Amino acid sequence: MNQVKIEDAFWNDRIRLVREVIIPYQKQVLNDELPGVEPSHAMENFRIAAGESKGQFHGMVFQDSDVAKWLEAVAYSLATHEDPQLEKVADDIIDLLSKAQQPDGYLNTYFTVAKPGQRWTKLAEDHELYCAGHLIEAAVAYYDATGKKKFLDVICRYADYIDSVFGTEPEKKKGYPGHEEIELALVKLYRVTGEERYLKLAKYFVDERGKQPNYFDLEYEKTSDKSIFRYPDDWDRSYTQSHLPVREQTTAEGHSVRAMYLYTAMADLSLETGDGELAEVCKALWDNVTQKRMYVTGGIGSQAYDEAFTIDYDLPNDTGYTETCASIGLAFFA
Repeated sequence: MNQVKIEDAFWNDRIRLVREVIIPYQKQVLNDELPGVEPSHAMENFRIAAGESKGQFHGMVFQDSDVAKWLEAVAYSLATHEDPQLEKVADDIIDLLSKAQQPDGYLNTYFTVAKPGQRWTKLAEDHELYCAGHLIEAAVAYYDATGKKKFLDVICRYADYIDSVFGTEPEKKKGYPGHEEIELALVKLYRVTGEERYLKLAKYFVDERGKQPNYFDLEYEKTSDKSIFRYPDDWDRSYTQSHLPVREQTTAEGHSVRAMYLYTAMADLSLETGDGELAEVCKALWDNVTQKRMYVTGGIGSQAYDEAFTIDYDLPNDTGYTETCASIGLAFFA
């Protein structure tokens, strides 16, 4: 991160805007400090989980990821512009996260505060591993930017716990995330720590996806709460790229952001492991996206419903959805 310095009038102005305006504004939002703005409750959820406040969880199941993404943005800003005051704010939040971490390493406010005892029961919908992935990315970025290990140590404990839960061993769950993210994050964690188990876990999550029997089918049969997606009526397996094992996929399908995060992890894994087969799959998916399912603007995911890919060359100008997150994911994949 510190080996590249941007010197460009266009980008430097936007980097300054992020540093001076956006990051401080987002801090206020996360802490519910702006009158007239709907409370985020993201930081308050962590205070409750840490025992520093009392109350109920508020927000989406993935509310924790807002804090993680903010910390990651702070890390990137600190890498290019020293700011002791901002770094102190981030350090205080990291202290709070460490207090919210459970004795076994688990760190998620929704399942700690709102649904204790229900961890890993609805992987298709509840973004547990997605939030974990964003926390991992934030910790890696913060360590790279500052050299401080506390956040990284917290997250390694969490990753070690996740590794104890998921895998092919008989005593482990053979699940994977409904929203990909942790896969690419684990590769980053491997790169900064050198711990092979994180790379192995990333490979497991990638290769287990789409195998039969489909894990999400089995999970849905067990749950009594079928109120969110009403699977499989509202969306099929392609929404989560679990319609086929990833090595058999040749076209970009389903939710475009999820797809890009998956493909990014696949590309990273092929690079780290020398997996030529996985590299060829990535090339085929890249060609399908960029040659048949991408707007001239670089936007992808043409359909608002499911924020998804549709079919080749279905790129309407008047209703093109092209979520920003999907374009960012495409940049990751590139």
